[in-house]
Formats: sequence, structure tokens, C-alpha cells
Amino acid sequence: MAARVTFLGTGTSHGVPAIGCRCATCLSDDPRDRRWRPSILIELGGGATLLVDTSPDLRAQALAFALSRIDAILFTHAHADHLLGLDDIRRFNEMQGGPISCYGDRATLAELRRTFAYAFGPGVPGGGVPRVTLFALGGPFSLGGAEIVPVPVMHGTQPILGFRVGSFAYLTDCSAIPESSWRLLAGTRYLALDALRERPHPTHFSLSEALAVAGRLGPERTWLTHICHDLPHAAVSARLPAGVMLAYDGLRVEVSDQ
Repeated sequence: MAARVTFLGTGTSHGVPAIGCRCATCLSDDPRDRRWRPSILIELGGGATLLVDTSPDLRAQALAFALSRIDAILFTHAHADHLLGLDDIRRFNEMQGGPISCYGDRATLAELRRTFAYAFGPGVPGGGVPRVTLFALGGPFSLGGAEIVPVPVMHGTQPILGFRVGSFAYLTDCSAIPESSWRLLAGTRYLALDALRERPHPTHFSLSEALAVAGRLGPERTWLTHICHDLPHAAVSARLPAGVMLAYDGLRVEVSDQ
């Protein structure tokens, strides 16, 4: 499998710069220090385009990175920074002439239905609402000729999903990986991984914890994401080990099983 991954947003729920903050990172003129809320786009070799999460910045991301089609959406979980851009897919519904398939665990889909109740149920108007078809995940499935493997991880005490597509794995909002999930990640060559900040956090990997995960998995390349303003891009990048880098908004990378 060959694919291109675009990091649409690499920040936290606050984004960077944070509102009202005067720290060096938030005032930085390095564009890599400007981080929208977290999301990626996966363009499969066969042409299908998969969006992972609908961040509140989806419209801006779509305009900045020329998104013109979304064939399916994968949801990691239903926190606001991963969900509340769902209404922006209305434009994709219009351009594509139909609903978009959305995949997530049952808890996430239930929260999606609750949050966007106006888009579901009898009497819902045909226009003006996001049109989606929901599919609850129970294991690996196929999209666009690729196998998608949901990878259960822990976000504090909450179980959520990461996703593996071929040799690429995306694990955001992650503070622990259950032992059973390490087997699902065996052989990962390309890894995108939560690394919030230097200090420990109850629901996210710190930088050192993320590096330990990368060390155990041994991918060829690791991109750190879901980054807060504690980690200035240039300074942190200069001291990361070989094969590891901070992702940034707009970063496009090619991944392949070959």
C-alpha cells in the first residue's frame, strides 16, 4: 500500500497560539509553531481520501490545503477538538452529491448523534445539515482497497481508537497502549504519535514517553503531534533522535509498505 498523509492540524484542543498567551512559541513567527486542532488526511494509492477526525478548524484546513473530496471519515473519539467540525462536511456533501461514511466505536457514534441531533432522525431537512452514514467498528475493515485496523489506546481512563493503515499508524490523544494493541502495531514503519509537552500529563504522552513508545516499536520514521505551546518547533526538533521529528500543519509525507 502506498499513501500520502497530510497533517492538517498538529495542536492541542487550545491550538497554538493559545488565546491570550504571550509565550515565545505563541509569539513565534515560525509557521511551524502555528498549530490547528488535530487531524490528518490519508490519500490512498487507489484514489480514496480518508479524513481522520473533524476538528473545529476543518474549514480553514480544507481551504489552506486544497481539500476537495472526502470519501470517508475515521473518528478516534468524540472530544470537541476532534468532532465539532463535522458541520463543515456539508460542503463536501454538496460537491460529492451524497452522504459521507463515518466510522468510529459505538460510544463515539452515540456522542456524534447526540451532539449533532439536528442531522438525524425523522423530519430532518434534506439540506443545511451534514449528511453522514455511520458505521460502528468491531475490528479491521477495508476502504479504498486498503485494510484499516482500529487500534484501541487509552486517553487517560477513556478507551479511544488509533488507526493503522498498512505500515502507517496514527495514535493521537494517547497516554497508554494496552498490551493487546502492541500486537496490532507490530511492523509499523511510519508512526504519528501524541507528544503533548515535556511535563507529564494524565491523558497524553509526554515527549519522553512518546520517544519511549517509538523506541519500543522501532518505526523508520516517527512524527510527533498533538503538541502544545510548551514545545517550540525549531528548538525541540534540534535535539530529537534520528528518525523522529515534530510534525507541523501542512506537512505531507509519503508512506509505503514497499
